Amino acid sequence: MARVSRSDQKYPYHHGDLRRALLDAAMEAIAKDGPAALSLRDVARHVDVSHAAPTHHFRNKTGLLTAIAVEGYHRLADELARARAVGGLAELGVAYVLFATGNRAYFAVMRATDLLDTRDPEFVAARERTGHQLLRGTARHPGSADWTVALAAWALMHGLANLFVEGNIQPEPGSDIEELTRALTRRLVPR
Repeated sequence: MARVSRSDQKYPYHHGDLRRALLDAAMEAIAKDGPAALSLRDVARHVDVSHAAPTHHFRNKTGLLTAIAVEGYHRLADELARARAVGGLAELGVAYVLFATGNRAYFAVMRATDLLDTRDPEFVAARERTGHQLLRGTARHPGSADWTVALAAWALMHGLANLFVEGNIQPEPGSDIEELTRALTRRLVPR
């Protein structure tokens, strides 16, 4: 068996940010095999550190996945805030679907609540921040500040995102996910 030198590793620790290297290696593994298959030992091997090194940053697999979910929720909240600044509820829907389809590893972890510490304060804050962006987006429409409207919009876009991610639907030839999502939101959101 050939020995791989540190310089050949994709995420060598010598750069000084082991936490980031572990997160990046975990994201790569999740993109390939999903969050349930993630192994701290494999992530450590990929980064070329001892199998115990990840526990100094994340304690266990749940901690690592929770940290990834926190990042994902913050990224989604940022995307939703940008969408809300340029448009209304329809733009939030488009941003949500584009985030899910463009960040499949994050989206998979964020949905895998059985693998996460959902009581972790950082997780709770990140998820609430995202929910707040969704709820604020509905307040721009007359009569839609009600939580049920926000929930209905979220459910529709989450369902559409899942259909795309799972490969159950594809845009028509000559179209793309953004166009199809925008066409759907135009039908659902009154002008």
